[in-house]
Amino acid sequence: MTQTIQPPQPKILILATLAGGYAGADSTGQSHADYPANTYILPVMCPVMFPPEFFIRAFEHGIDGIILMYSGTDSPYKVEADGTAKLIQRAYGLMKARGIDIRRFRLAAICTICVKPFLKEVNQMNDLLKGIGFVKHEFATHAALAQGAQA
Repeated sequence: MTQTIQPPQPKILILATLAGGYAGADSTGQSHADYPANTYILPVMCPVMFPPEFFIRAFEHGIDGIILMYSGTDSPYKVEADGTAKLIQRAYGLMKARGIDIRRFRLAAICTICVKPFLKEVNQMNDLLKGIGFVKHEFATHAALAQGAQA
């Protein structure tokens, strides 16, 4: 019996709000639609609960792409839309300072029955990550450039 060794795949973390993104992910699963197996879905109440440093630590621990999926302006939590936009901007600043491509972190409005948009977001992130590679390579490049600047 011949075994084929699969090359490592980039890891995608989805933080999906219960009011929107997670319900959309659940609808996708119930429809038996396929999406990349390298996707990890974490249900959350509201994305603004996470400090920007959380996302940097996720990248440092091997997550290659993150999608925040929430219900957008339809969210029952009033601080979510504005707070999430501010969170994303602060996280982008931290990412740039560490040499992390900001395309690795995306916000998507996903409703409770959004199967096609859910699949589109996951597949787009997967394709992007296959093109730009693993985040660990960006960390290594950034560290090498910092070493060269000190010399």
